[in-house]
Amino acid sequence: MMKIDMIKPLTIAALFALGAPALAQDSGTATPTDTAETPAPDAEMPAVDMGTEVTSEERVPGQPYVTEVVGDWEMKCLTNPNGDDPCQMYQLLKDEQGNSVAEVSLGKLPKGGQAVSGATIVVPLETLLTQQLTLAVDGGQTRRYPFRFCAQPGCVANIGFTGAEITSFKKGAKSTVTIVHAAAPAQKVNLTMSLKGFTAAYDKLVTPETSDAPAQ
Repeated sequence: MMKIDMIKPLTIAALFALGAPALAQDSGTATPTDTAETPAPDAEMPAVDMGTEVTSEERVPGQPYVTEVVGDWEMKCLTNPNGDDPCQMYQLLKDEQGNSVAEVSLGKLPKGGQAVSGATIVVPLETLLTQQLTLAVDGGQTRRYPFRFCAQPGCVANIGFTGAEITSFKKGAKSTVTIVHAAAPAQKVNLTMSLKGFTAAYDKLVTPETSDAPAQ
């Protein structure tokens, strides 16, 4: 068996030679006349393929994609035919056992309104809607928000935040989103919305010039 240390790497010239026809040799002793001649310096080298640049897969309009992760937030964008892809912050919300239960998407709103940013929070269909949804930062003041509608992915609450509330997010460590399960009305489900990386992610968002609602 051939030893590994006897295997020598092929040079580039040798690799090119593998593609050329082999030269026939006599069984006798080789002479200078029947050995391969050294090619002239200007001899044509075998054709090579310089390759082409590989680009990312073309996205279809409306296709979401993640550009980067900032702290505990994903920067999720939506493919726009005109190339001006709107982006939002996205995070899965987890309960006290670490299970992913809901999701939140947050983006900036056009200037001039009371709310400087808006969020869409999607919770399971089994949520007790009459108890609404509550949100508090680091155990501070709690605010209550109604659900707008329910669809196959879950029940949706569209929330507006003032500049002061965004500031509290930037200064906080976590926000607690609380919902109630329809099968256990007396039991609250607390979901953790991490604020790690919130400031850096929020500062990457672009303020839209139109009144388009945040993507759901």
